[in-house]
Amino acid sequence: MNRIRRLIQSYGRYISLPWRKEAAPAQRVIFCVYHETEERSLRAKVDEFEIATRRAGHEWALFDLTDTFADWFSSQRYAVSYFRQPRLLPTLLPKYLTFIADRFQSFLIGEGIGPDHVVALKGVGSLFGFLKVKDVVEKLAPMVKGRLVVFFPGSCENNNYRLLDGYDGWNYLAVPITADKEY
Repeated sequence: MNRIRRLIQSYGRYISLPWRKEAAPAQRVIFCVYHETEERSLRAKVDEFEIATRRAGHEWALFDLTDTFADWFSSQRYAVSYFRQPRLLPTLLPKYLTFIADRFQSFLIGEGIGPDHVVALKGVGSLFGFLKVKDVVEKLAPMVKGRLVVFFPGSCENNNYRLLDGYDGWNYLAVPITADKEY
């Protein structure tokens, strides 16, 4: 059985466990961690995560971060200037996080997300070099009353996450689920 299929099974077992209603936002976050080379395989099987979630008696919603940078940046008044002088881009990036949060909040309202929903984030790898996943998760997690699932291409050791295994990671309280972790 391939690693993505095992990840789906591990996720299905975990999401079926009873939910603690009084859990803090950081404790309601689940990272589905997979090797970055398996991104296409995971995207092709996202519907199976939805099936596992619904089988466990919960609702499902999927928010895609993949194109958010392009959408946000193309709407910037001085985008051409930033292309000419990319060293200035870091001064603008905090507004990108606000853009994501605003779009996410609108998504939650539009989808009627409640406390029994699992909201999944895909396309997290597209944040690489622009924002830290930790900052995005910390901003979005309090908005989700159910569970926030982050499809995370990278690695996790002792709750230390590394996006795309590209640079030093961070420690986060989320529940890590991997293809090799049994629930």
